[in-house]
Amino acid sequence: MIGVIDYGAGNLRSVCNSLKKLSVDSTLIRSPEDIKGIQSIIFPGVGSFGDSSEQLKIQGLFQPIKEWLEKDRPFLGICIGFQMLFEKSYESLNSEGFGIIPGKVVKFPEVDSLKVPHMGWNEIKTKNSSDPIWQGITTSTHFYFVHSYYPEPVDSESVSSTTNYGLEFTSSVRCGNIFGTQFHPEKSQVAGLRLISNFLQLTK
Repeated sequence: MIGVIDYGAGNLRSVCNSLKKLSVDSTLIRSPEDIKGIQSIIFPGVGSFGDSSEQLKIQGLFQPIKEWLEKDRPFLGICIGFQMLFEKSYESLNSEGFGIIPGKVVKFPEVDSLKVPHMGWNEIKTKNSSDPIWQGITTSTHFYFVHSYYPEPVDSESVSSTTNYGLEFTSSVRCGNIFGTQFHPEKSQVAGLRLISNFLQLTK
């Protein structure tokens, strides 16, 4: 069973619909008790880093999810769910991330030639095309993005793909069974479904 984090702001419908298309059973996680019996967690993201962090604490989910990650259990973080893997964000400096991957989340520079938020389709450059997470996906594949902030990992070893938008930024990371994407696979049509399927196959 796949658990989808429901913290009141996530893109739940699109994620659940994607899982349904893949014939995968899923359930919503709203409290620590809902994590029992779950094999993999998907943390979809829409909203701000600070609001997400605080809402998870209100629901009693912050610490259980952090412990899940510390045990390297299967986890897919999307957008805010991806950014929460890091220690802090300049969007909300007083709020903490899970700190599983050393690094910070920063905003795109404000320059006339760059529209922020970064919104729409953009291509990824995979760091290791032989990684099974990218099976059936070429390094020039386009995925759908909507974000103003992006993570800067301290160590490049966790970086799984990068994307160019005025600068080269980390668009996904993989650390064992933990995978995070700044783009939205659930909104990226065939390639997105393939990526979600690859993640689920790897973490069975």
